[in-house]
Amino acid sequence: MQNHLITGWGVIRQNTVIVDGQVKEIHEKFITFAEFIKFLYKKEQVGYPKFYKMDNLSKLGFLTAELVLKNRDLKNNYRSEEIGVVIANSSSSLDTDFEYFETIKDKNNYYPSPSVFVYTLSNILIGEICIRNQLKGENAFLVSEYFDPGLITSIVDDLMRNNRIQVCICGWVELFREKYESFICIVEKEERLKHNNENTLNYCLLTKENLSRLCLNNGI
Repeated sequence: MQNHLITGWGVIRQNTVIVDGQVKEIHEKFITFAEFIKFLYKKEQVGYPKFYKMDNLSKLGFLTAELVLKNRDLKNNYRSEEIGVVIANSSSSLDTDFEYFETIKDKNNYYPSPSVFVYTLSNILIGEICIRNQLKGENAFLVSEYFDPGLITSIVDDLMRNNRIQVCICGWVELFREKYESFICIVEKEERLKHNNENTLNYCLLTKENLSRLCLNNGI
């Protein structure tokens, strides 16, 4: 029987940033999400100009993934095809949908924005993470009313047990207007980690209960 381990995780929620259990200090006060996420991007020195073109949902998920992946270089241990992404939220791309609607609602000032329209699909968030990190494994974007740790766990477990992927970037990325929260974690096979001579005692077993506990402890 294979065990899958949570080997890293991060949270961004209402101006709070936590990576692997450590709260990152934010010395500024922000009124809007746009101000906060721009500050965090610059503070972390991500250096990816395309970030500024993304919609807010993609910025949130992308930057959370960046913070988690910064501490773990998956590309050294896995091929691009072995790394998957599974993310869920409750409002899909609704925040961007409203922004796009503003460009088309007035028949006398009808000016659809292609740069906004491209983000009216929530799985574009996954695309941004994959392009940045050159990932080519299985991926899925799920929409559910609430964060469902059991659903995420079962999908990741199925993909890994059937050797569709060897590692998965997964979690919850929800944003609508000024309310936002994201939880991203990395899940890897225990046997693969032991093969790479890593200390698996520091990692958390992927179970519905453990995933739920991590999220609840961080307000997700």
